[in-house]
Amino acid sequence: MKFFFSSFNFKTDGEIQFIDITDQIQEIVEKSKIHQGMVFVFSPHATGAIILNENDQPLLDDFRDLLERLIPKSGSYRHPINAHSHLRSIFMEPSKAIPVKDGKLALGTWQSIIWVEVDTRPRTRTVMVTVLGD
Repeated sequence: MKFFFSSFNFKTDGEIQFIDITDQIQEIVEKSKIHQGMVFVFSPHATGAIILNENDQPLLDDFRDLLERLIPKSGSYRHPINAHSHLRSIFMEPSKAIPVKDGKLALGTWQSIIWVEVDTRPRTRTVMVTVLGD
């Protein structure tokens, strides 16, 4: 079994932003030269998350509206400054596991790997990628 690790950084614009990172993950899978296995995508941040979903702007706008309705920025929170950002990220995962088949991400037809920024200001983010397999 082979093991390959890589990471990449990118900048966000602030609260609630969706960034498709599928191509960056696929590039790492190709660089790994692993043809069959799994890729593990991880974010070491408390106010951001990784989702698998359709990268369709109206759907992402609906998701933004849902987050704002469920956990409003103007809520009464004990944590200073960005409690709503932390609470929003609780409902999403910081990591995903995706099969690799024939050297490609085995995503569903409409699935993309999307970073969700929920913090209140622009950030530099890191995504760590581990590929395991043959």
